Amino acid sequence: MILTAENILFVGSILLFISILVGKAGFRFGFPALLLFLGVGMLFGSDGVGIQFHNPHTAQFIGVIALSIILFSGGMDTSTKEIKPVLGQGVVLATTGVMVTALVTGYFIYWLTNLDNSFVCLSFTESLLLAAVMSSTDSASVFSILRSKRQGLREHLRPMLELESGSNDPMAYMLTILLIQIIQSGETSIATTIWQFLLQMSVGSICGFALGKLGVLTLNKINISQSLYAVLLLAFVFFVFSFTNLLHGNGYLAVYLAGLVVGNSKIVHKKTLTTFFDGVTWLAQIVMFLTLGLLVNPAELLPVASLGIFVGVFMILFSRPLSVFLCLLPFRKMSFKAKTFVSWVGLRGAVPIIFATYPLIADIPNASLIFNVVFFITILSLLIQGTTVSGFANLLGLSTPEEQERTFNVELPEEIKTALSEIEVEPAMLTHGNRLMDLTLPDNTLVVLVKRESTYRVPTGKTKLTTGDKLLVISDNEEELVKTYNELGVQNYYIEKNS
Repeated sequence: MILTAENILFVGSILLFISILVGKAGFRFGFPALLLFLGVGMLFGSDGVGIQFHNPHTAQFIGVIALSIILFSGGMDTSTKEIKPVLGQGVVLATTGVMVTALVTGYFIYWLTNLDNSFVCLSFTESLLLAAVMSSTDSASVFSILRSKRQGLREHLRPMLELESGSNDPMAYMLTILLIQIIQSGETSIATTIWQFLLQMSVGSICGFALGKLGVLTLNKINISQSLYAVLLLAFVFFVFSFTNLLHGNGYLAVYLAGLVVGNSKIVHKKTLTTFFDGVTWLAQIVMFLTLGLLVNPAELLPVASLGIFVGVFMILFSRPLSVFLCLLPFRKMSFKAKTFVSWVGLRGAVPIIFATYPLIADIPNASLIFNVVFFITILSLLIQGTTVSGFANLLGLSTPEEQERTFNVELPEEIKTALSEIEVEPAMLTHGNRLMDLTLPDNTLVVLVKRESTYRVPTGKTKLTTGDKLLVISDNEEELVKTYNELGVQNYYIEKNS
């Protein structure tokens, strides 16, 4: 097939369509959609259907764009109120945890590859580089799996895991670049390394916070068509990443923090922007994983399978748990079960594969081996850990009832001080009668919509309710509303507060 713009769009649309169908089917059977996206890319690659894609520069460029969107969207969806109780744990895991994982895994790889009759002989620096590339948990994988499954977790575990995965890329990136420089030049300065790390983290943090505030101010002050706000915010994401990098800061950290600032601030058309970024994030994840799947040659994974299995299992069962338990040692309020679960959710994904393209582009020795091993371990991690997140949480007794999926997609202006609530009618609520007027609700509280099966209606006091009806309730007294729900025996409800 001749490579033309039409053919690229034709093949690309088919890949997207197949990925969505495969992802939906995989969700039913408990497989991570991101693993299946990788599989689709590999199936259509050079060893499959025959699409020839061997350009790590392009793959890295697509990965940077996709990660910027994913991290920003992840920050937008994370509540600062939720991460405050686990801020210390998240920061320690994102910095010290990454370093400990890289060092322990690097020593193991060096020992393993220098045994008699070993798979391949790697120097100590090359072993550390391979470990550093894989040392961070993957934000795309963690965000996708926890949120697609609507997994509820005790002890603030979900926000802590999302905080860790969203902010630990800078440390892994710094270690990767540092070790590449050491291999190329043969020497480095510890003082320079520390200075570069502090510069990247501090500039990234300052830019993320300051530009996030600037983005909020711009969105609220500028007067443009409603459709253009999403475009403006997307341009803002790319600006934050690139501008921070120009100042020698870490762009990944900056976009995540900017997303936190924007998502936890009052902005116009917030629900519309959130919905837009949900869709764009899925597109970014699909394109990124498809691209990385196309980049690898599956036939080259077989020779490194043994090494990949040994290293992957070692990371899952030893180096990740060791780093987690060491880092969380000062936090004695966390239970042993919670620390065990955090150890298990050390998912690898697109970020390690993208970082593995840096040795390829730098043309260092054994770069192809490093890339293939990282790719193999990513598949292993998603297959073993990604498919067992919910089951492991249930086994440890850390699961809470799943978050309820929204029934009514209603948005109120931020300046209106109200609480929007969705509840499901249960038998206990109909004890004193089945009419709406028979429900005892707080003052200044209205039921504005009722959904029965697929039908919506605006109710009156005489509207008869049946078990399973969904009600949209609006109130200006959230505390009284929650108290009333408890008295009525309401179990399934969702409250969104405008404050």
